[in-house]
Amino acid sequence: MLDNLILGFSTALSLENVLWCFVGVFMGTVIGVLPGLGSTTGVAVLMPLTLGLEPVTGLIMLAGIYYGSQYGGTITSVLISTPGEAATVVTTLDGYQMARQGRAGAALAISAIGSFVAAIISLALLVTLAPPFAEFALDFGPPEMLAVMILGLATIISFAGDNRKLGLLMALVGLLIATVGVDVGSGTSRFTFDSIYLLSGIPFVEVMIGLFAVGEVLNQIREGAAAPIRAGFRELMIKPADLKRSGGPIIRGSFLGFLFGILPGAGSTLASFMAYGIERRVSKRGDEFGTGAIEGVAAPEAANNAAANANFVPTLTLGIPGGATTAVLLGAFMIYGIDPGPLLFEQQPALVWGLLASFFIGNVILLVLNLPLAPVFAQMLRVPYGYMYPLILLTSLVGAYSIGNSMYSVWVVVVFGIIGYFMKRLDLPMAPLVLGVVLGPLFEKALVQTSAIGDGNIGIVFTRPLALVVLTIAALQLVAPTLLAHVLRRRRARNGGPAGPSAGAPVADGPDAPHPESPAAGGDTAAAGGTTGPRTAADTSTSEETRGRP
Repeated sequence: MLDNLILGFSTALSLENVLWCFVGVFMGTVIGVLPGLGSTTGVAVLMPLTLGLEPVTGLIMLAGIYYGSQYGGTITSVLISTPGEAATVVTTLDGYQMARQGRAGAALAISAIGSFVAAIISLALLVTLAPPFAEFALDFGPPEMLAVMILGLATIISFAGDNRKLGLLMALVGLLIATVGVDVGSGTSRFTFDSIYLLSGIPFVEVMIGLFAVGEVLNQIREGAAAPIRAGFRELMIKPADLKRSGGPIIRGSFLGFLFGILPGAGSTLASFMAYGIERRVSKRGDEFGTGAIEGVAAPEAANNAAANANFVPTLTLGIPGGATTAVLLGAFMIYGIDPGPLLFEQQPALVWGLLASFFIGNVILLVLNLPLAPVFAQMLRVPYGYMYPLILLTSLVGAYSIGNSMYSVWVVVVFGIIGYFMKRLDLPMAPLVLGVVLGPLFEKALVQTSAIGDGNIGIVFTRPLALVVLTIAALQLVAPTLLAHVLRRRRARNGGPAGPSAGAPVADGPDAPHPESPAAGGDTAAAGGTTGPRTAADTSTSEETRGRP
């Protein structure tokens, strides 16, 4: 193992490879900033530039574009509520709220630090456990993936805020949107209204750009021209207390992201949502999520980066792409005449271990490049919003058009931008809807495949040990908050204290529990700028601060 690492670093640390790794990371960051492009498009578009390079050098550059774009998408998610990558949608929930509070620098810094730590952890796991994890991933057939999708749907409870019924309703709307297109099992069209554009479904990237970016701009325009955020440079720096709060979320998000990353098809997006939902459950500050909790940025960013690295486990060891971007990278392997699979580690050790070592080098470059620049990026918020709104709309619409070179994508953004505006006005939670759109196609595919394996009987999912374990975790995630609230209420009743929170509400105990009149207790607990209850004094004060209080 040590000899392989030495071989890998000796290959990756050559001047040429380090230079192209820097180029890949830098270009990936720029691509991630542009809404709608993403790592998959970036790798596909820039792949021809690597054809004149050595295979290991070209793959190092393409891998740098991949994980560089993950961080680039975070920049716009935090600063202007415009996710550049699908996997950074969940970062918008708390990152943008931190930016509105003058803490954009801290959000971007913890994102860079969390991504770096996750890269180190995932790289260590990748180096030591790649073959066993590959065999573990092979055991995940359609029944197991169906159980994972059910677990993902169970996390909707974490995004629903105080009003679970409303959150579940929005999740069902998201699942309904995901049914538009061609039926996976029969091949017949559904809800397409004879439109050829709807045959491929309603594209997720355009939906998220409309809901978050355009919807936020329209809402801010109605609220009135807010003054730029005049945070001092020191306030934009990350504080030791922020690092202390983020340590646990980063570690948990890293391991969770790696676990989801090795599963073909699960991807970084699901990993980031799961990390956010679980962190909201276990955190003492769970009620602050959605209002600018730094844990809500650290956990999904760590999971996002760890999953991106873990996607290479099935790609390198089995020749099965872990996600859309690694599928494009698999094409690059074939162009170079390399066959990924179990024999690749033995036949081309310099290439494989050099590529893995470049992950560490690339993430060091990302940390050095972006950590000092985090306060500088945050200075964008000093620009008057009257100038930023047209720029945000322009980049959103151009980014949408670039996805499919079609006005259809632009109209999808416009329509869902209007929907996002009314959701914000009516205080409807966006995160459950987005999660429903993400999981809908994956859930349907796993359901159809499981039904086909069982000859129409999906009960076979209960005969698979791994599926049972995952379903048990999903069941506990659904019932644990209610049971915990009931136990806590009875304990407080015996002690003569207050009755405690109602069943199903998030429970916070101890010194970190929010006061009933604090912003965390009655403020914006739903995702992405929406609340599930009436506006409170906390909302009003926050609005006043963003309108020009220096």
